Amino acid sequence: QVQLVESGGGLVQAGGSLRLSCAASGSIFSDNTMGWYRQAPGKQRELVATITSGGSTNYADSVKGRFPISRDNAKNTVYLQMNSLKPEDTGVYYCNAVQYYGNIKYDYWGQGTQVTVSS
Repeated sequence: QVQLVESGGGLVQAGGSLRLSCAASGSIFSDNTMGWYRQAPGKQRELVATITSGGSTNYADSVKGRFPISRDNAKNTVYLQMNSLKPEDTGVYYCNAVQYYGNIKYDYWGQGTQVTVSS
């Protein structure tokens, strides 16, 4: 099992910044993909950004250039630096980790952290 604990959410004005952190513990492999998803009220959960153990990144078009993702493999921690925040970035942000046991894919999720951007 893998446990993910997020921190760093909060209330911020439009144009401001927040930094989210997610620490993984338990049976975490050195080879995995970690990332962030978000869910706004009344909407489906959507990808924000992901990063592999090797540092390859993937971003939603809506956050490219604003939300760089990074990780510290030694600490099993992934970060999301959120800059130039907009009201439409409001939602619950979930940390995600994906790793494989042989051919079997396992998805792990954190509890989520609320991000609210006021206009």
